[in-house]
Amino acid sequence: MPTKSRPPSAEQDLAYLRSIVEGGGGDSGKGMLTMGALYLAGGLLYGLQCLFHVGQIVGVIRWSGPASLAFVVGVTVAFLVVMTWAILEDRKVGGAARGAMVTRTMNAAFSATGMCNLAVIIIFGVGSARDNDFAVWLYYPAIIFALQSAAWFVAWSLRKKLWMLFMSLGGWLTAVALGLLVREPAAYLMVCTLALFGLFALPGWIMLRGALRARKAA
Repeated sequence: MPTKSRPPSAEQDLAYLRSIVEGGGGDSGKGMLTMGALYLAGGLLYGLQCLFHVGQIVGVIRWSGPASLAFVVGVTVAFLVVMTWAILEDRKVGGAARGAMVTRTMNAAFSATGMCNLAVIIIFGVGSARDNDFAVWLYYPAIIFALQSAAWFVAWSLRKKLWMLFMSLGGWLTAVALGLLVREPAAYLMVCTLALFGLFALPGWIMLRGALRARKAA
């Protein structure tokens, strides 16, 4: 007598839906290569630039104007090189490496934050030039860290990884600190330096390491 197939249980249904959301084998982080590389490079390069400016303020670094400008331009050029490599690498691997739905949602949240960043640059850049007050421009990084805080909170809500919550809280505290220190150049730059290393370079390294491990294991 043939055995009757048992109807799927609620637990099996939930497991199936979870496998769809997580892309089959779980959210391995393969789609985080580009974002991880950009965060790591941006945090290290621009953190180094802020540290350079701190050295200028305290008198340790006394470069000429052209040399200082060349250094600042070099930092941006280096970041653009890394960004180009990350984008090309992401395209080379293909759409399969974009990861699970959770990863794609995270990428979308951070991409939306990037769009907001562009608007903020225009608003504060024009306002600073119009009012002839550089301090107005210094509010821009504070807003950026606030937006990053929101994006990391979305990431923590999706992944429930404690370090992501720390990134969100750190971004919020940094935004408040920078907003209060726009008239204190040395303290402002020190906060920026620590935040870029701790809230950009560190999570970038975590994401990049996870993405590379996932791609090697695939």
